Amino acid sequence: MKQKPISQLIQFSLINIDKPAGPTSFQISQYIKQQLNINKTSHMGTLDPQVTGVLPVTLGRACKLSEYFMHKDKKYVGIMRIHEDLPITKLKTLMKEFTGKITQLPPVKSRVKRAFREREVKQFELLEKKGKDVLFIADVEAGTYIRKLCSDLGEKIGGAHMLELRRVKASIFSETDDNFVNLYDFEKAAKEYNEGNEIPLRKMLVPAEQAIQKVLPVVGISGENMKQILTGKPLMECDFLEPLGEDLFAAFYEDKFIGVYKKVKEKDIVARAEFVYN
Repeated sequence: MKQKPISQLIQFSLINIDKPAGPTSFQISQYIKQQLNINKTSHMGTLDPQVTGVLPVTLGRACKLSEYFMHKDKKYVGIMRIHEDLPITKLKTLMKEFTGKITQLPPVKSRVKRAFREREVKQFELLEKKGKDVLFIADVEAGTYIRKLCSDLGEKIGGAHMLELRRVKASIFSETDDNFVNLYDFEKAAKEYNEGNEIPLRKMLVPAEQAIQKVLPVVGISGENMKQILTGKPLMECDFLEPLGEDLFAAFYEDKFIGVYKKVKEKDIVARAEFVYN
């Protein structure tokens, strides 16, 4: 695939930031926008100010793709303090009771409406225990509150609260990714970019058309009627090179990303655009 000019890449890409403790997720997103001098950025999945770790930030038009990444699972490592000491075996057993489908009431200070919500916890395990401090790992459905998970466990064991939390994975982004970058290195790369050296920054950016293929099925379309398709024209069966499967998919013509489409049944129309990249 031909390499995009950096000016185009910045306007349609993502960056996987290692958020430090202190600033809000919004402040990180705004800082990146200012450093790169672009019109829009957005972060995927808000982290509380004192929480660290994986914070994917979308740049430019890639902001419109955020919703396709945000509903994927997230993984955390944290430390909670239990108020009454318990044997490790008993604590492990009780923590396992909080896996599977659980019901949570969001915290008082949350941004969402306070109503009971069902979420899936795939993993909530003790990694290490030192006194009353417990190192744990949690692999959860998006929208699960880890602080609340700790306090709900505390109701069964005489109290518990979260001390520290780090997100190690969010959707397709992980702290083990080669291009996972801290703010210090990003700032240096942005400075070099503004001085004419694009190489460090380019290595940090994830092209949006590559990322979308990891969360949506890819369907090939023909090159006929491309001019109309790029204006948002609904797709008919004859526009596709293969049968449609999933209801939501990323359409490509050869190696060019066309957009995100949703399958419909409307006479001759089989798919309508949710996002077109033109």
